[in-house]
Amino acid sequence: MTETSSLTSGLQRVLENERPRLLRFLAARGAGDDAEDVLHDLWQKLSGAEARPVADPVSYLFRAAENVLRDRQRASVSRDRRQHEWQDLAASEAEPQGDRVLIARERLREAEATLLALGPRVDQVFRRYRLEGIGQAAIARELGVSLSSVEKDLQKAYRALALLRDRFDAE
Repeated sequence: MTETSSLTSGLQRVLENERPRLLRFLAARGAGDDAEDVLHDLWQKLSGAEARPVADPVSYLFRAAENVLRDRQRASVSRDRRQHEWQDLAASEAEPQGDRVLIARERLREAEATLLALGPRVDQVFRRYRLEGIGQAAIARELGVSLSSVEKDLQKAYRALALLRDRFDAE
């Protein structure tokens, strides 16, 4: 048996000998039914860790057990918080989704009506520029108007939509 495995085996033997005390120690610190799992995790850590001489193996094991317990409790709190956040997010998105769709459709209809009220050319210029990505100069050539007219049509559309957005925000 090598020195590394004998040191690990030595700590594992001490853990086996101190098992009842370690279980009571962990139970007193809130481990409850998880005390056995904590000791198992500690056993795994000892078997996978690089062995080195330990002056007081009993104290070392009690401190290590407490650290494993603390890590498990932190992970549990983190997991619970994450689970609650996901549930809250899923619930908030699932319930009003139908309302959101209806509101969005109504607002889209109002935006379309607002643009049409400004005239068919303003509506067409806005749609070609903002939705289809056509350049202002190309739109001006296509409609047979000046670049300045296209710019003014876009300004009318932007002002009207900004007022509409302000109204939506006020609701």
